[in-house]
Amino acid sequence: MIQPDLEQIALQLESQNSRDRMLALVSLRHVSSHDALPLIKKVLNDEVLQVRSMAVFALGVKPTEESYAMLVKCLQTDPDYGIRADAAGALGYLEDKRAFEPLVRAFYEETQWLVRFSAAVALGNIGDIRARKVLIEALYSQEPVMEQAAIAALGEIGAMESLDDILSFIDSEDWLVRQRLAEALSHLPCEKSASALQYLVKDDHSQVREAALFAIDRPMNYEL
Repeated sequence: MIQPDLEQIALQLESQNSRDRMLALVSLRHVSSHDALPLIKKVLNDEVLQVRSMAVFALGVKPTEESYAMLVKCLQTDPDYGIRADAAGALGYLEDKRAFEPLVRAFYEETQWLVRFSAAVALGNIGDIRARKVLIEALYSQEPVMEQAAIAALGEIGAMESLDDILSFIDSEDWLVRQRLAEALSHLPCEKSASALQYLVKDDHSQVREAALFAIDRPMNYEL
């Protein structure tokens, strides 16, 4: 693999053309986290939202010791809710349990559903069982998108004690909710989960059936 020219990327990030700056950020995928950080910083406050969004995402996939603090700052202070949502998602990529408190705060204090949704997803990604309480609240929010996020996250954190809660959505009218349920059950192996998956493999929607079959086929999880 040809190593990217860091000086060229730096120059491209200073281009007046936002497309050039975005292409430069894409090229960072082949750059080490250490080398990428100063380049990301150059456009972290870019005037173009899409560039800023990509820079925030890059902080999550190119983690350094500075990434956590920078993302928390974005989550708490950026004036654009889309960037705050990006920051929440990027904190999930870090899988740093320090993010538990700021993500929970974002879930409770944010007025924008997208930020709250991203915070719920990220709480699942960091895998902290303490997130169960807030995820149960998200589960019963009566918002289908939030239900999807909560079900997936409860599976990711291994919240076995929440099994009955998520199983109450097995007949949800939203097939995406049922698909997330099938996926979550693959992380919560027990007799009750196995029975629910046998029910979901007969679902009317093909993607729900596929998710259930995949969960059943995961090695060492189920004996059916």
